[in-house]
Amino acid sequence: MSIKVLHHGLMTTIQDLGRYGSQKFGVIVGGAMDSYSLRLGNLLVGNIENEAALEITLYGTTLQFEEETLIAITGGDFLPTINGIPAPLWTPMVVKKDSILKFHTAINGSRAYVAIAGGIDIPEVMGSKSTYLRASIGGYKGRALQKGDVLPLAHSYDLEYETSETNKKNKISWSINYNELINFSKHQVIRVIQGTEFDRFDKESQHNLWTEVFTISVQSDRMGYRLEGISLSLSKNFELLSEGVTFGTIQIPPNGQPIILMADRQTTGGYPKIGQVISADLPTLAQLQPTATIQFKEVTLEEAEHVFIQNEQKINLIKKAINYKINH
Repeated sequence: MSIKVLHHGLMTTIQDLGRYGSQKFGVIVGGAMDSYSLRLGNLLVGNIENEAALEITLYGTTLQFEEETLIAITGGDFLPTINGIPAPLWTPMVVKKDSILKFHTAINGSRAYVAIAGGIDIPEVMGSKSTYLRASIGGYKGRALQKGDVLPLAHSYDLEYETSETNKKNKISWSINYNELINFSKHQVIRVIQGTEFDRFDKESQHNLWTEVFTISVQSDRMGYRLEGISLSLSKNFELLSEGVTFGTIQIPPNGQPIILMADRQTTGGYPKIGQVISADLPTLAQLQPTATIQFKEVTLEEAEHVFIQNEQKINLIKKAINYKINH
């Protein structure tokens, strides 16, 4: 069981939910940029939520399946096709032997995920299969996929999905609703709690953080989203020791243009932290393309916790619904 890479696209890597427990050694968490899409894709094919999948960025990846395989495509819409026929999203589907799955340019979102029943048969490094590009560890040889790579699969699928006329065309007759978890619009209101140095910024900058619109720079990547917009300033310069940072931390470097730290962020940072994107909004943030726009909305820690719990409950309901479809 294997998948052959016919075209690597802009960047395709193997990612799970990340490498936890090693930040004290300077090893980043990494993992999928859009954790909701990864988790839901795995649930659709009967995997554990943390199983590694392919993360495809913006355009171009082409894969050939060397055996019949059960997969699910989630995340952004890259107009995927199987043997030239449009492939459905957010649903499990059987891909026949020697079929070719091709991704085109994203029409919404910036990352698509391919979850494969049984998972990708690669070793874990420090408890994770995620690719950490800068350290060249994890994933497939510690790097993005290249043309000619052959990815071994753990085992063939054994799920008993309903049969139908639709199924005979490599489609399942049902899908899941992700709309309450991830938004793919090109302008987003992203919820943020105040950062540890919020009070050290001048009143005008504090106000502008919540009222101004920022644009995602084309220089953004998995490590950080650089924003372009009005400059934010400290009320008084001060020396800040490097402190722990996390996915969604909003730092303000000397030029005043915010940087949102993303999945491949460093473990510590020395720039003032004006805000923190709430966990529930990170998948939506991760799906924004360069030149998309953001407006920040202030929420309390209690509100952020409430939304997080609500989303976990929604995922649990989806999980139960999928299990019901599989077993009935």
